[in-house]
Amino acid sequence: MRTALTLLFLLALGALPGALLPQRSLNARKVTEYIAENGWWGRFLDRLQFYDVYASYWFSAVYVLLFVSLVGCLLPRSWEYVRQMRAKPVLTPRNLARMPHHASAELPLTPDAAVERARERLRGWRLVAREEASGARTISAERGFLRETGNLVFHFSLLGLLVAFALGKMFGYEGQVIVQANGGQFCNSGVFNYDTFRPGLRVDGTDLNQFCVKVDGFHATYLPNGQAETFLADIGFQSGADLESGEWRPYPLEVNHPLRTAGDRVYLLGHGYTPLFTVTFPNGEQRVGATQWRPVNELTLASEGATKFDPPGVPDAEQRRRGQLAITGLLAPTATFRGELLDSAFPEARDPAVAVDVYRGDLGTDSGRGQSIFSIDQKMVTDGKLAKVARQNLRKGESLTLDDGTVIRFDGVRDWVSIQVSHDPTQTWVLAFSVLVVLGLAVSLTVKRRRVWVRATPQDDGRTVVEVGGLARTDQAGYGEEFTALSRDLLKKES
Repeated sequence: MRTALTLLFLLALGALPGALLPQRSLNARKVTEYIAENGWWGRFLDRLQFYDVYASYWFSAVYVLLFVSLVGCLLPRSWEYVRQMRAKPVLTPRNLARMPHHASAELPLTPDAAVERARERLRGWRLVAREEASGARTISAERGFLRETGNLVFHFSLLGLLVAFALGKMFGYEGQVIVQANGGQFCNSGVFNYDTFRPGLRVDGTDLNQFCVKVDGFHATYLPNGQAETFLADIGFQSGADLESGEWRPYPLEVNHPLRTAGDRVYLLGHGYTPLFTVTFPNGEQRVGATQWRPVNELTLASEGATKFDPPGVPDAEQRRRGQLAITGLLAPTATFRGELLDSAFPEARDPAVAVDVYRGDLGTDSGRGQSIFSIDQKMVTDGKLAKVARQNLRKGESLTLDDGTVIRFDGVRDWVSIQVSHDPTQTWVLAFSVLVVLGLAVSLTVKRRRVWVRATPQDDGRTVVEVGGLARTDQAGYGEEFTALSRDLLKKES
């Protein structure tokens, strides 16, 4: 038990970095920023896996050792509990006056009558009546076995929680995806549909629960200081037979009120804006760009990103790469200017504007290397394959013209939402074990284990000396009052 408590303390201590430091599994960008801000100390913590606490070797080692320790602790305690439950209450001590609680009186009763009175008063106790060689009649009684029952329920439930968490990590998965709030759809048909996906150890992504989500709109309310008050996404979903019929079932998706369907939970995580650009190329053809930009200020939702275009009507791959466009910069939902510098004054899209840098050349999207949708490849800029050709602030409806006659118009913004899909096949077991942990702990803390002995010794004058002794198996207060009431009932003079 001492070992188990030590390991439980180490597990709680090891979880502190997971609560105090950014975790790579939740927000890799914040981890990168934290490491950059803290220099060698940030890199040292990274080597110790403090940004991946719950997947670290040292946390897993403590977890497994606690599991082994609990098993080693519970098996002998369970066997001892069964043995005690099957055993009769212990013999009445020879000298009851030495017990912590003791009372006696000489009563005008026979020993049998005194024992019968004790049986009636101790109804509900585990008891056994015996007769001693001297002719005295005794009763041994005990109560409070539920204390050990609650203790065992608590520890077995804690063990069950560890197993359930482990199985959840093995067979569960979690993924995030950004969906445009103008009818954009997402289907849980494979990992390729996610922006980020964290599978369990036994999940390969080929057998996900089938359902689809469509985001028809998004509504947000804000406090005067810009803090978000409510987020609501109007979504429709399909699962089961709906996938065959094509019927969409409406659901108001709110923060902390997930959609539960097909054994998965769909959460609303966040919100941002997609700038809308219309590019008119010199040959008159138009391209519309609607790529989500990433908030860099969570309070005002000022956002950065990159919207990329291929030139139309260019069959030659080399020539097409040289004519690619990228619109990068800052998006302000509610524009405010400090001189020429654009900033956002409020997170709601009251007066959207963008400060854009336009690049032309080879974006590197055909190089075979992965590339973030929120930025351009700076290596292409350094190598001279991608050059900045314009910079300008644009409000909704305004446009700029490049040196080759290309016109870029800013058409406003559109909402996008970030949703998370979580699958945990053990969540019902986790809930059940959590409830049992609380109940077991409550029982073990409130129930007192105690024993009572009664000895009725006959006297020569026909009277009987009745002794009552008591012993509490714990140091909890309160048994003295119970014993006083019990002994008063057993030693009262009237028959």
